[in-house]
Amino acid sequence: MSFVRKSALVLGFLAAAAPALAQDAGRVRQIVVQGTQRIEVETVKSYMALAEGDPYDPDRVDRSLKSLFNTGLFADVTIRRDGDVVVVRVVENPIINRIAFEGNKRIKEEELTQETQLRPRVVYTRSKVQNDVKRILDLYRRNGRFGATVEPKIIQLEQNRVDLVFEINEGEPTYVKRINFIGNHKYGDSRLREVLMTKEERWYRFFSSDDTYDPDRVTYDRELLRRYYLRHGYADFRVTSAVAELTPDREGFFITFTVEEGDRYKFGTADLNANLKDLKADELKPLLTSQPGDWYNADQVEDIVQKLTDALGSRGYAFVDVKPQVKRDRERKVIDITYDITEGPRVYVERIDITGNVRTLDSVIRREFKLVEGDAFNTAKLRRSRQRIKDLNFFEKAEITNVPSETAPDRTVIKVDVQEKSTGEVSFGVGWSTVAGPLVEVSMRERNLLGRGQDVRATASVGTKQNQAVFSFTEPYFLDRQLAAGFDVFAITRKLQTESSYDSSSIGTSLRAGYQISENLRQDWKYTLKRDKIQNVPDSASLFIKEQAGESTLSSVQQTLLWDYRDSKVDPTEGYFFRINNEVAGAGGSERFLRNNFGAGQYFSLDEGVVLGLTGAAGVITGFDQKVRITERYFLGGDTLRGFANAGVSPRDQATNDALGGLWEYNGTAQVKFPLGLPEELGFGGQVFTDFGAIGNTENSSTGGAINQSSSIRISVGAGVTWKSPMGPVAVDLGFPIKKESFDERELFRFNFGTRF
Repeated sequence: MSFVRKSALVLGFLAAAAPALAQDAGRVRQIVVQGTQRIEVETVKSYMALAEGDPYDPDRVDRSLKSLFNTGLFADVTIRRDGDVVVVRVVENPIINRIAFEGNKRIKEEELTQETQLRPRVVYTRSKVQNDVKRILDLYRRNGRFGATVEPKIIQLEQNRVDLVFEINEGEPTYVKRINFIGNHKYGDSRLREVLMTKEERWYRFFSSDDTYDPDRVTYDRELLRRYYLRHGYADFRVTSAVAELTPDREGFFITFTVEEGDRYKFGTADLNANLKDLKADELKPLLTSQPGDWYNADQVEDIVQKLTDALGSRGYAFVDVKPQVKRDRERKVIDITYDITEGPRVYVERIDITGNVRTLDSVIRREFKLVEGDAFNTAKLRRSRQRIKDLNFFEKAEITNVPSETAPDRTVIKVDVQEKSTGEVSFGVGWSTVAGPLVEVSMRERNLLGRGQDVRATASVGTKQNQAVFSFTEPYFLDRQLAAGFDVFAITRKLQTESSYDSSSIGTSLRAGYQISENLRQDWKYTLKRDKIQNVPDSASLFIKEQAGESTLSSVQQTLLWDYRDSKVDPTEGYFFRINNEVAGAGGSERFLRNNFGAGQYFSLDEGVVLGLTGAAGVITGFDQKVRITERYFLGGDTLRGFANAGVSPRDQATNDALGGLWEYNGTAQVKFPLGLPEELGFGGQVFTDFGAIGNTENSSTGGAINQSSSIRISVGAGVTWKSPMGPVAVDLGFPIKKESFDERELFRFNFGTRF
């Protein structure tokens, strides 16, 4: 073989082997990790796209860099090649040792901690810190402080740890300077401002933050406006925009709502379209309470849907869907509604998940549910359960939703997310009333004792005319049943020298139990055992009172039935109630009598904020073979018959003018409450009233004595002003008797402040 051919063969062999040799020379023989302190070397390698034995590839190196940075574990990462060795050098992010807040006065540290995501023993990263800064600023802006600034600072510690400090400059609050409306013709700006939760800046709002700008609150205000117009018949109403403009000096906002009111509609016909087997729609038509000719009210439509759903559920139709189909007649301005009742999807409750409750037991929340695991899912019962949990008043928020189950298509999971709030109260009150005189009260209460939902309260008050100490305990679900049970221990002294020339003291206890028979019907039972004492009877007192001086023991059982259809038990505007109370004394003790009391009331909403209330009460007491003590008799006057003094209407001893009390009475009130034209949040209201009543005869004293007594009707008229002040309710009434007896005691001016009796 020639030299030329041999050379060609060698060169060809080398050319063929060159790629393989180059490929072997480019492989990564070893990856060396430098700079780790807490993180294992193998952990670093696991995040890389390049491994030992792989060909060295710049693209894989780039992806490895991105992957390591994305872990959030490292402040810096470099990768370099040293022959067939890849050196990875990392700088670990420090671990947070402690998080602190400085400069925060308006917002508590607990709220800031809940808002931030970083926690001690978590890896520190700049991106997470900046996210937390944004969250803190958002929190301050929701509280009306748009000038707030937050600067994070870190304090280096040993072992690559840091303390994180958020230095906060809260700035001045950003108030709402003006709220304007565009497009409103039916209601003036002042009326619509009262509907909103956001208020304009005023000097007297120092107890409220409603006049600071909050974008979330403005969003809610849009919904409040919509509800207000829909409640008054404006079915086409909509808010087209809500714009908040920051003033040039950045110290306040101008908010402008642009609205389209549309026409006002009245209710037309209401009908049912039921597509359920064996359902007689005519039986449900009495639930369609809307009357043709009345102004359309979206709240009333929702209430009818709720009642229909409940009624169908009670008839065994667990899966129903009630949808109101609205038909507008724009020419006649009438809305006809057909309530379509169809069978809904068959969905069952798989489970109820509760989160957010740290102190309150799960069972306290679960027992308020109208649904349990395995029940047919019902949206009406879910809404009712949500309201019952909110009515507990244990939680700052209570969000209840349902989501499809992951295990079965016909199952749903109810999720409850609550945020607890303080349920302990310590109050100190100072007040004055015509009945009790000046007084001081200290009260301690815990409405959720040990997270069990139990209510315990201790109250003590000292006054010139009345002293009392009361301890109460209530278990709302006694024996795990819907039975509220509890007891009271009390000691009360009253100074009645002005009215009847004696003082009284009572000490005793009572046992209570109550339950709901239906949504609007409740029954309560009460057993009372107490010792009464009539004392400090002067020589100039009535003979009737002198012969009753001393002690007596009362052992009585009473029951109360209450039918309550009012929209509010505290400040009703619509609805009615009826109450029956019966008390029997004689099962032990020295007192034996039967007492029957009756009460009723009806409320009418005459206009926005104007309410007519018609209320009345009556009672009769009968002794069993003995006289009824004066402490159990009826007296009229004061709060029960304004224009007359406390116990001002009563049989009286002619010689001493002492009030002796009657064996029966009735009284009633017709009262109109109305706004005074002042901003609603000030809490002022006016009222005009007429009170009437009469009282029965007393029992003659065994020692004789003439008595002035008359069962004729007494009538008074008057006016008053109420104020929901920050220190407690204040009421001032002026009453003028227009029908009275000569021996009645009158009272022109009546004042109550801060009392809770």
